[in-house]
Amino acid sequence: MAGNNKNAGKIIAQNKKAWHDYFVDEKYEAGIALFGTEVKSIRAGAVNLKDSYCSIKNGELFVVGMHISPYEKGNIFNREPLRDKKLLMHKKEIMKLGGLVTQKGYTLVPLSLYFSGKNVKVELGLCRGKKLYDKRDSAAKAEASREMDRRVRDQAKYD
Repeated sequence: MAGNNKNAGKIIAQNKKAWHDYFVDEKYEAGIALFGTEVKSIRAGAVNLKDSYCSIKNGELFVVGMHISPYEKGNIFNREPLRDKKLLMHKKEIMKLGGLVTQKGYTLVPLSLYFSGKNVKVELGLCRGKKLYDKRDSAAKAEASREMDRRVRDQAKYD
């Protein structure tokens, strides 16, 4: 079930590095199993998706490397910031993604974290890695686009 976060509420965190390092072929939405102090910390915006990825262990999907800072007012209930967090998806979807990851060399990367109602959701990307020349090409296209926008804006000023 390819998800899109058009109906998503507040976006909490985005993984901009993923867009730089990977081609995103498909997007999926998954729930995430969290504890109370982690949700409170996420509401405060103390989460980092940089360098995180997803792995499949025993037919379950986990996000690895997502840092949720300990909740300031939490005490013994705070969890380890870098613990593996279980993602909630249908078993068929997990098996399909597992097959793509192992056979075709894809990587599952969390792209964003957002609230959907009271639930925290993760947008996953089925990604292929970019080579160095791909990154240079993407940077050149972005720079050319910015330059064209700048010229159009400047031209509009003088008309």
